[in-house]
Amino acid sequence: MLPQEHDPAEVLPFPGHAGDVERYNSRVAARIVIIEDEKDIVELVRYNLRKEGLEVLGFGRGREGLEYIRRNAVDLVLLDVLLPDLDGFEICRALRADDRTRSLPVIFLTAKGAEIDRVVGLEIGADDYVVKPFSPRELVARVKAVLRRKAPAEAVREVAEGGEVRLDASTREVTVRGQLVELSALEFRLLHYLVSHPRRIFSRDRLLDVVWGRDRFVTPRTVDVHIRRLRAKIEADPDNPRYLQTVRGSGYRFLPQPEAAE
Repeated sequence: MLPQEHDPAEVLPFPGHAGDVERYNSRVAARIVIIEDEKDIVELVRYNLRKEGLEVLGFGRGREGLEYIRRNAVDLVLLDVLLPDLDGFEICRALRADDRTRSLPVIFLTAKGAEIDRVVGLEIGADDYVVKPFSPRELVARVKAVLRRKAPAEAVREVAEGGEVRLDASTREVTVRGQLVELSALEFRLLHYLVSHPRRIFSRDRLLDVVWGRDRFVTPRTVDVHIRRLRAKIEADPDNPRYLQTVRGSGYRFLPQPEAAE
């Protein structure tokens, strides 16, 4: 039974679902968000992309999809134009105006096939434009092509810093409050990735992919253990962490400065 329209079209076994070791160690090439209010289209796209090892999250409303993208790690967005709340063109402009999502690949998947619509979509920053009805095989090929083109853009910063934490990838040196801190290779990679993406929330399986590798046999608990070790090394009070924060039900994030109270 599909969830209601305002929820993600599929609730995947993200952090907190213990015991599904195989799911966390299966190869996932990329994570795709589709913002589309036609559930049949979402199911068709999900079925075909999952056969290629791609993970798909669906949202029926533009605002919720946009908010999810801004707060989580996503590799590509499939975007309808005619949505119940926000216009798809408006969403694409918002993504391109935000430093956090400026380079995020976007493919329009829409019934608006007039030349002017295609031109507008590409001019505001879309990477591709697919018109309904579409061939699922062609869509998969286009998604994979865009992901290949964008892959080199995700370079890791040599120096990553936030607050009183500084990491230098060239020397493997870590300083916290001006003092050198000893980290293992895995601890360094994990902390460097989080500091390089401040405020972004990463699920445990995403961290497993980028830090441990997508084919490594480890469980989500491995991330928890390393986060705990990092807190002991960089936090003034590990039981009340300032930098490495748990976002309940979602994962972890690095917060360079405490958020102001609203």
